[in-house]
Amino acid sequence: MTRRLALMAATVLLASCVTEQVGDARIQTPANLGEAAQINTQLGVDYARQGRFDIAQEKLLKAIEQDDRYAPARTAMAYVLTQIGDAEGAEREYRKALALDPNDAGTHNNFGVFLCARGKTAEADKEFRTALADRNYGTPAAAWTNAGVCAQKAGDTARAEENFRQALKIDPEFPDALARIAVLTARKSDWLRTRAFLQRYERVAALTPELLLVAARTERALGDEAAARRHEQKLLREFPESDQAVQLQKKPAAP
Repeated sequence: MTRRLALMAATVLLASCVTEQVGDARIQTPANLGEAAQINTQLGVDYARQGRFDIAQEKLLKAIEQDDRYAPARTAMAYVLTQIGDAEGAEREYRKALALDPNDAGTHNNFGVFLCARGKTAEADKEFRTALADRNYGTPAAAWTNAGVCAQKAGDTARAEENFRQALKIDPEFPDALARIAVLTARKSDWLRTRAFLQRYERVAALTPELLLVAARTERALGDEAAARRHEQKLLREFPESDQAVQLQKKPAAP
């Protein structure tokens, strides 16, 4: 894989120049730098997915040098800078990306997630709404779920629940929305709905440690002690190091 990527990078460098005859001299001039920027951006994304953020940043800087108006390079750079802890630089790159391509719903959604993580919940919600206004946006259930998480962070649980429901209207089996709304309804002691959401979640994904603990509490509240114990045993068996397992072990055993 490393060799293939290196060869691709070399191809980018070779493709970025051509030799021209100018009078008696032969000089190299840029050619198809836009394509080179796209390839380096993809290389940067690939390296970022591997967690190799230093090399990813190098590739993305090269892409921006080749075409400083190529918005995806800016968006990818924002992601890398976020991962290495440069929040100021990441925000700058997100804003540059959106200035270059204000109609990119995916970037609006990603910027919303970034802003919400930094407590800018009102501005984040605007970004999610902008993404959702694009009828051609490919993953609206994710944006609705992100908006719900952000509303929850802002303390607006009613709005959060409505956002999760909007996500599930679009995709009734969207796991993250099902998980989030199950936790939210459990906090309201709405146990029957919590059970229903957890059952739907289990049809598409395995219960996480958090959801196993929620499931145990739900079944105990609804009077099914055997089911509650099964969830607890699974939590302790499969996720013994999780915070939820530690929390469970600190509690007195049920009679």
